[in-house]
Amino acid sequence: WGLSSFVGNSKTLQKILHEIRRLQNFSSVNVFITGESGTGKELVARALYFGSTRSSGPFVPVNCVAIPSELAESMFFGHMRGAFTGATIDRKGYFELADGGTLFLDEIGDMPALLQAKLLRVLEDGYITPVGSSKERKVNVRVVAATNADTDAQLESGKFRRDLYFRLAQFPVVLPPLRQRTEDIPLLARHFLRLFATEMGVASSSIGADALSQLRQ
Repeated sequence: WGLSSFVGNSKTLQKILHEIRRLQNFSSVNVFITGESGTGKELVARALYFGSTRSSGPFVPVNCVAIPSELAESMFFGHMRGAFTGATIDRKGYFELADGGTLFLDEIGDMPALLQAKLLRVLEDGYITPVGSSKERKVNVRVVAATNADTDAQLESGKFRRDLYFRLAQFPVVLPPLRQRTEDIPLLARHFLRLFATEMGVASSSIGADALSQLRQ
């Protein structure tokens, strides 16, 4: 999950790796990663975590799309026993589970508006209030957010809060699609060929020049 997991020699990729190295030294800076599906957003988030001083703490990945809106507040901030029907025990939310480490919010562009406001408050003062509790709890969490949505369009339409965006995007990272760094394709092809051959327990074959040329196209 570190920098060694990235494959490629293109100037574009090297620039991204340079940014990751810088950010590893500033483990309190929130990072906002944008890019199409499959460009490696979670890979960047995990590299930021594993190379930082927070690597001794937890890494908590959250798929914001998969969270039911009616349970979102409880899942992010926790709840107390009896706070609602079915709350039979106290339960920590994602922020408490990630305390001292990194919280990765994937597909944050789909987060409900009400939850965006509550998330903004946590980022501003570092305190959460579990559902059903009147007492605040201090948390120390680095947030790395990611989305494949058109962030500019979401900000313009009001679907995503500008104040929340600026809190999350203390350092933005833009990941280009592979079609914009085609010089990395041969290295990636060889990497996956070796990987799959190892998994299947067969000898790895080479890729001919003609095949590599077709891949670039």
